[in-house]
Amino acid sequence: MASTSDAPPSTSDAPPSTSETPVDPPATKFKFGRWDLDPREVFAETKLSLAIVNFKPVVKGHVLVLPRRVVPRYKDMTQEEVTDMWLLAQKIGQAFEPHHGCSSSTYTIQDGPAAGQTVAHVHVHVMPRREGDFVPNDKIYNEVEANEKEAKKLRMDAEENRPARTMEDMEAEANELRRVLEDFEKGGETN
Repeated sequence: MASTSDAPPSTSDAPPSTSETPVDPPATKFKFGRWDLDPREVFAETKLSLAIVNFKPVVKGHVLVLPRRVVPRYKDMTQEEVTDMWLLAQKIGQAFEPHHGCSSSTYTIQDGPAAGQTVAHVHVHVMPRREGDFVPNDKIYNEVEANEKEAKKLRMDAEENRPARTMEDMEAEANELRRVLEDFEKGGETN
């Protein structure tokens, strides 16, 4: 679960990177918009991206892939960040479809408030799909938008509302998904 702390991220005395792409140093502190993420929610990391379990998933296996750098809009991402984020999302979809007994996936971004984005940090929803799980099929997008609004409210009202899932549940899922990805990368079974 993300906390509602608005404390600024810690700063480092290290000189700024000369790389064209801003990269946060590997750490156990992650941000999702203005919220701190618990490292137990993270199940995959690359140099520029990370993948987290969903606070309130729409379907079993619904996860989020986001750039490490807090980037409010897709147009503000560097080419390297876009490539890295989508390659991680692709790998997750390939690994998770067989794990969840699915043959399809939905990948979606809500870019800006008018598109339903409620957290000012680009993120790809990766959702394993089954035949007939949403009728009509596009109904899933309504669910994603409702989910985003509810998750934002729960994060903002964390003291008053209980999250849809416990941290223990999210940690267990992240551990499972980490193993699935490791097996996939080794060419093993993902079930």
